[in-house]
Amino acid sequence: MKRQIIDTIERYDKIIIHRHVRPDPDAYGSQIGLKELISLNYPNKKVLATGKHEHTLDFLARPDTVLDEDFQDALIIVTDTANTERIDDERYKLGSYLIKIDHHPNDDAYGDLLWVDTNASSVSELICELFTEAKDYKNWKMNATVARLLYAGIVGDTGRFMFHSTTEQTMRFAGQLISYGFDRTELFNGMYEVESNLLQLKGYIYANFEMDDNGVGHMKLTRELLKEYNVSDSEASLLVSVLADVKGMKCWVFFIEDTDTIRVRLRSKGPVINTVAKKYGGGGHPLAAGASVQTWEEADLVIEDLKKL
Repeated sequence: MKRQIIDTIERYDKIIIHRHVRPDPDAYGSQIGLKELISLNYPNKKVLATGKHEHTLDFLARPDTVLDEDFQDALIIVTDTANTERIDDERYKLGSYLIKIDHHPNDDAYGDLLWVDTNASSVSELICELFTEAKDYKNWKMNATVARLLYAGIVGDTGRFMFHSTTEQTMRFAGQLISYGFDRTELFNGMYEVESNLLQLKGYIYANFEMDDNGVGHMKLTRELLKEYNVSDSEASLLVSVLADVKGMKCWVFFIEDTDTIRVRLRSKGPVINTVAKKYGGGGHPLAAGASVQTWEEADLVIEDLKKL
């Protein structure tokens, strides 16, 4: 499979790489890391990363400006995106061939060539696998720019190597990436330093979250509350994992009110919760998933479904 992907990359002069909406470090790490990796090894190819920029990832990278004509006769690669509804930039349909590289359950088997490995910690780890194969197969090289992006993706999706998805292979790849000498302190500052208003909201969450006797927790962040703390919905999403520190917490849900929807962010220390996400039109990993609801009454139904687990 990896050699098929490498051969396909070699056949195209134009390559456009997509990822999911509302990107996280693995979305940028895998998408833009792959872009930089291909550009490094094939400098005559036009390689672009598309999608709406997330300002909380300014420290990591920025996608390109991509024109409609760029899609003509282009190879499309979509990373870290389980289903077509979540692909950022619907123009992926305008390309001539599509490769899906992902680590989520393959419920939507889109694309002409699919590489889906749910055992991988992140898609950034899969790009490390692809590089390892291409190094032997086509003498690919890597540099510090690529390594920094892939390392950020792995760190982000493993919760700094604390999640169960972290494997021996994950750690081996992380060690190899470190050898390229990028500034890890600068990277971690970008990933984990936050403004004081976000810390104050974190304090509010610790003071006001609810947890039942069975270890099911929830937190509702309304637009009024986010406005009070001057925090955007994307910034609030950075706090979803804070309840992992609560003793006795088995699984929890954050509701973050956006302009036209309520984002549902589910996390777990054991119970499989992506089944709940799928019920509400979402999806994700067994222990980390997401969806959207339209009303607070519907949000309460999500809480009840979690309790049934």
